[in-house]
Amino acid sequence: MNIRKLWFGFTAVMVLSFGVLGYFGIEIYHQAPPIPDKVVTADGTVLFTGQDIRDGQNVWQSIGGQELGSVWGHGAYQAPDWTADWLHKEAIAMLDVLSMEKFSKKFTEIDPADQAFLKIKLQQDIRKNTYSESAKTITVSATRASAIQSTSTFYSGLFTNNPEMAKLRESYSIPENSIKSQDRIEKMVAFFWWASWACVTERPGSELTYTHNWPHEELVANVATGDLHIWTGFSVIILLLGVALMAYQYARTRDNEEHIEMPATNPLINLTSTPSMKATLKYFVIVTALILVQVIMGVVTAHFGVEGNSFYGLNLDTILPYSISRTWHVQLAIFWIATSWLATGLYIAPAVSGYEPKFQRLGVNVLFGALLVIVVGSLAGQWMGVMQKLGLAQNFWFGHQGYEYVDLGRFWQIFLFAGLFIWLALMVRPLIPILKTPSESRNLIILFVVASAAIGSFYGAGLMWGQQTNLAVAEYWRWWVVHLWVEGFFEVFAAVVSAFIFVQLGLLRIKSATTAVLFSTIVFLGGGIIGTFHHLYFTGTPTAILALGATFSALEVVPLVLMGFEVWHNYKLSKHTNWLTAYRWPIYGLISVAFWNLVGAGIFGFLINPPTALYYMQGLNTTAVHGHTALFGVYGMLGISLMLFVLRNMWVKSVWNDKSLSIAFWSINIGLALMVLISVLPVGLLQTVASVQYGTWYARSADFLQQPFMQTLRWLRVIGDTIFAVGVVALVYFVAGLVFGWSVKKENA
Repeated sequence: MNIRKLWFGFTAVMVLSFGVLGYFGIEIYHQAPPIPDKVVTADGTVLFTGQDIRDGQNVWQSIGGQELGSVWGHGAYQAPDWTADWLHKEAIAMLDVLSMEKFSKKFTEIDPADQAFLKIKLQQDIRKNTYSESAKTITVSATRASAIQSTSTFYSGLFTNNPEMAKLRESYSIPENSIKSQDRIEKMVAFFWWASWACVTERPGSELTYTHNWPHEELVANVATGDLHIWTGFSVIILLLGVALMAYQYARTRDNEEHIEMPATNPLINLTSTPSMKATLKYFVIVTALILVQVIMGVVTAHFGVEGNSFYGLNLDTILPYSISRTWHVQLAIFWIATSWLATGLYIAPAVSGYEPKFQRLGVNVLFGALLVIVVGSLAGQWMGVMQKLGLAQNFWFGHQGYEYVDLGRFWQIFLFAGLFIWLALMVRPLIPILKTPSESRNLIILFVVASAAIGSFYGAGLMWGQQTNLAVAEYWRWWVVHLWVEGFFEVFAAVVSAFIFVQLGLLRIKSATTAVLFSTIVFLGGGIIGTFHHLYFTGTPTAILALGATFSALEVVPLVLMGFEVWHNYKLSKHTNWLTAYRWPIYGLISVAFWNLVGAGIFGFLINPPTALYYMQGLNTTAVHGHTALFGVYGMLGISLMLFVLRNMWVKSVWNDKSLSIAFWSINIGLALMVLISVLPVGLLQTVASVQYGTWYARSADFLQQPFMQTLRWLRVIGDTIFAVGVVALVYFVAGLVFGWSVKKENA
């Protein structure tokens, strides 16, 4: 392929895709569910103010937000989805009020025909959009006001210390008195009501609600629409077409692949590590420590699922509640994976150029110190926020923002944003001589710099919302970080770094590597940028988001279908020469990445991507299946593989005692597979059946999840988790052995 044409294609994809993303971002802003100045009854009684709703959003964030239950389907899975739960409770309360008024009986005690009549009256009341644009008010009926009051009382007892709700709090892993004041309780229920109001209120001029009729709740006529089915079918067609074109491209180019003579000896045997390259070792020591802590937090979080607020009888929730253990579990995953990738970049840049700029080692050490401060400071701030030791503004800046994957306070976000640009400068400085000189490797170096710059820049999307930004707008920007930063440009960066690895080992020509990386980047970002919208189907966005998300998210899966060929290619490379056996574990790591890309990102990702599937599955454990197998299976294993490659080069003249690495590799991968296949996936599929039959509220309820059979499935996680943990301990043991000597057998001659 012509590299100039590929660069043109890359530029076109970036410009057009971000043009679409930006345009519809403006539409999301204009069409977001409105926050009124007041919510009033027909007689003018004020139930909530707009400031109550905004402050309530901050209260919800301060107790963990999306790490304790979910809103609009995004968040954790132990507690309910608060919007689905509120909506069901409010609907039942309204039906009881209507039934008592007309029949002097509870709703469940009247005839089915009378029940059907009252359901229609309920739907006419609750779905009607009574928001006045001119007065900035929402008006509710007396029936609904009564239901709001009773539902508010329920939540007040749940989040404080109502003894009758102790068992339910345990089922949801909510500590007693999670919220310390009645004022905060009243504000949070105002936010819960507004978020559920958006789920059931029809948009002006439409029969669809602001959340496209999500969650599934037939009592209020929230059912899957024709649009969902149409775009689901279209996404499958697009997937099949994309796979066919990708297979054609592979078949067309396979015969033109360059055959390369494998080096007889390791080309890197005489590589001399510069001071800054050696300084990256401490990064990888911290990476392994963070992996260990992250897994411990995962064990604690998973156990809360079966024992509520305890850990094998210990009342852990008083010092480490579920929302904190889960926050740290997720946040540490991002930290260690990013640290591994960033450290690899810092090592690769001088290795490629052979140039060590002045003060480069000092910069690497300063950045390391800054990252440690961010990790420790942000985790401590999150604990203080959830323990209700901070005011709402303080919590936003230094505590817990409540948004999954970007939970850290705004101060720590800004600190990390600055740190990424320090990293970018440290990356570019050693590469300047190559960038100034025309060479065969220049194009790949440029793409390396572009990907590095994107990593620094796109984290800035996490700064685009404020303390009280409308949730629909905040979700739009949050997915810029989660999808575009984590899943997008880190993916490009990883592809470039992997190409450098194979080039340095003499297994791939620089021109072939450049062509392959540019082409895969175009294909991936061609679907991935606009594919961000598949996360936003039901978050208060217009219908166009549904169409675009369904179409382009299907294209994201296309390049993953051919991952089997990459697995076989990498495996063959590992067998070519004797000296390559020293690199077998980094290469096996890349094989693992390709496998989990196909299974975790591809199969399990597409399982929940089509609109109809996600309508019933959003917020269920099927999402956790995709999350674990994609985040750890792909990005985590890639981080481990890159770390092992760098460490192998640091000890390039040594023979490793790598038995513990063998245990680590197989235990981690087998443990991850068992965790998903015998526990998380069955739970998610059974929840899906419950969601289809009864509604989202039931699939997430304690009544469903606390059944003995469901609890047994949760306990079965112990098998996979234990095997996985053994692998992590073996990995930590090996890396510690490199530092202290027991993982090194001898020096090569």
